[in-house]
Amino acid sequence: MIPDARGLPRASPHPVSKRMHMSPSTTDPRSAKAVVELKGVVKRFASFTALRQMDLTIREGEFFTMLGASGCGKTTTLRLIAGFELPTEGQILIAGQDVSDVPAHLRPVHTVFQNYALFPHLSVLDNVAFPLKVHRVAKPERMERARAALDLVQMGNFADRRPSQLSGGQQQRVALARALVNEPRVLLLDEPLGALDLKLRKEMQAELKAMQRRLGITFIFVTHDQEEALTMSDRIALMKGGEIIQLDTPSGLYDRPASAYVADFIGETNMVPARILSSDAQGTMVEAMGGQLRVAGSFDQPAGTEVKLAFRPERVGEAVSETDNSVEGRLADIEFIGTDLRMTHHMADGSRIVLRRQNSGLAVPDLGEIRKLSFRPKDLRIFGL
Repeated sequence: MIPDARGLPRASPHPVSKRMHMSPSTTDPRSAKAVVELKGVVKRFASFTALRQMDLTIREGEFFTMLGASGCGKTTTLRLIAGFELPTEGQILIAGQDVSDVPAHLRPVHTVFQNYALFPHLSVLDNVAFPLKVHRVAKPERMERARAALDLVQMGNFADRRPSQLSGGQQQRVALARALVNEPRVLLLDEPLGALDLKLRKEMQAELKAMQRRLGITFIFVTHDQEEALTMSDRIALMKGGEIIQLDTPSGLYDRPASAYVADFIGETNMVPARILSSDAQGTMVEAMGGQLRVAGSFDQPAGTEVKLAFRPERVGEAVSETDNSVEGRLADIEFIGTDLRMTHHMADGSRIVLRRQNSGLAVPDLGEIRKLSFRPKDLRIFGL
């Protein structure tokens, strides 16, 4: 990147063909420098506050995802980074430069939208070359760079076709090529896979992640699909009500949720009522599901406090001895979901919990059977009401 007249980074004038065929990135995003920073950013629309005092650092070469339900502020954050919206308060920095009031076309970023926004009357090649034409790049250079970008997304053989002659996945690749042709410092992706069917979406998830690793470009991805976020991301910002409620790695969000909301939003979680019996440095004893269970770690509330006990369906085992950390439940339902069996149990206190077992082909227990279910203390989490 070289600076433009305002001192902001912009794409190199050299043909993209030499830069697009990069070796896989070896940069560890955890140790990389910041490329996008939001400092105390607030965004208001009239009386509605869409973002509340957001502080966020996104690193060079990172696949960063903003995840949350509709209306949580994730798309607003993306639009602020892109320059389509300007902050009410605070600063936005890209590559160390304050771009808070810089218009979108002068920022070293590019956005890929869900609807692709391809020109139907132009060929695939001309669609990809169009941003370079806007920037008055000479025709021989822009055609070379456009073809290199199409090769990168494995669409070089479709250069002469029109968008209407392509499948949804192919159109998505063309939109990516058009975004990459300007060699952006940051690529913004606003739910770009939402219009694809399930199988193609999963294929594109793998392709996007592989492409990001190969190029070493920072990807900032917006989605409401928690499985998509877990599959692709280096880090995830889970948002609610215009705020980040947990920023972590996929495994951190899944295994160490900071609140009951996070535990419930990410993956499938059993959440049952419980009561604190005792707590010390060795762990916490709770009464739940008609029995007593030990939970790893102390909980700073007195005995008798009502809480929620959370655990993942795949982390429940079958007790093999009376000394196991276990309770009894009656098997009420079995769902066959291909690779797994999903088994619902009714517990003595009236709660229902779900277990997941790999479909190994072994005998399935009978409905109505009373089963002793075991829990490792480290797999149980306590949340306040």
